[in-house]
Amino acid sequence: MTRPLRLDGSGRTDRAMASLTGVVALYRRLSGVSGRRRPPVVAVDRDLPLVVDDLRAQADGVAVLRLVHERGEPLPRWRPGAHIDLSPRPGLVRQYSLCGDPDDRSAYRVGVRLLGEGSTAMHALKKGARITGRGPRNAFPFVESPAYLFIAGGIGITPILPMVRQAAASGADWRLVYTGRDEASMPFLEELSEFGDRVWIRPDTDYGIPASGEELLEGAPKSAPIYCCGPVPMIMNVRTDAALRDSGPVFFERFSTPPIVGGKPFRVELARSGVTLDVPADRSTLDVLRETVPGIAYSCRQGFCGTCELPTVTGDRVRVCVEREPVTLDL
Repeated sequence: MTRPLRLDGSGRTDRAMASLTGVVALYRRLSGVSGRRRPPVVAVDRDLPLVVDDLRAQADGVAVLRLVHERGEPLPRWRPGAHIDLSPRPGLVRQYSLCGDPDDRSAYRVGVRLLGEGSTAMHALKKGARITGRGPRNAFPFVESPAYLFIAGGIGITPILPMVRQAAASGADWRLVYTGRDEASMPFLEELSEFGDRVWIRPDTDYGIPASGEELLEGAPKSAPIYCCGPVPMIMNVRTDAALRDSGPVFFERFSTPPIVGGKPFRVELARSGVTLDVPADRSTLDVLRETVPGIAYSCRQGFCGTCELPTVTGDRVRVCVEREPVTLDL
């Protein structure tokens, strides 16, 4: 693809190598500065019996699955940014962004990078395998705008791809910066090639280091919303630098657990088993709890899917992936 803008950051201090202490300190303030707070996600009480219609490699370590309804029925509608819960086997639930065509109700498409228990189970599926889905739901809504900047890192391209297509169809002014370790690890490059110089493919191997936030934001249409999905450090860099310049709002979604900033140690009691667990300042209740109760289900680890919700002795329920207060669980 043709490189549309001079974004190589030459002559500037590399912000990716800046002090982690400073970035973490600023991260506390960014929840109300750059970007919008994640809206509540309405639970979808709808199980979908799906069948793997096709599964193929899309990049190194990335498989793309095409899923259809087992009875051939039209699938529920969705909009760019939506995800679906998938259960490749009982007790295991993970979330994957829908990256196909929202107007095609005959099938859902998801891209899965091989990393961890859930993705290993997804990669092991064969054509014809049955899998349970739930959703779709949308915690990363796509707003209407005359211009956009899209920033994707690695498998973070999956929710961004339908947004790019909708922006192109609407006639909006848009740009996409797509980063990754190397081109071999970056899925959907062939699909993106149709958009020519609106897309800048920026593998780290071409520059020796990951892109800084300033580099990723250069050339953004003024006041245009910024949609960013990828690794936590990339999102932090984008949000940090967007807060320091005349940028539009930053909407973001991450595929890994957010860092615990300013945490304090606390205790969790398990009423029925009589066990008390010490949760350190830098770990989640879920992390510590799973060491004692390994079978606890979880998915997003960010507090919005509800998979890890557990009952307390008072009758309330808490999401243990984000719970940061002392609590007595009915376990």
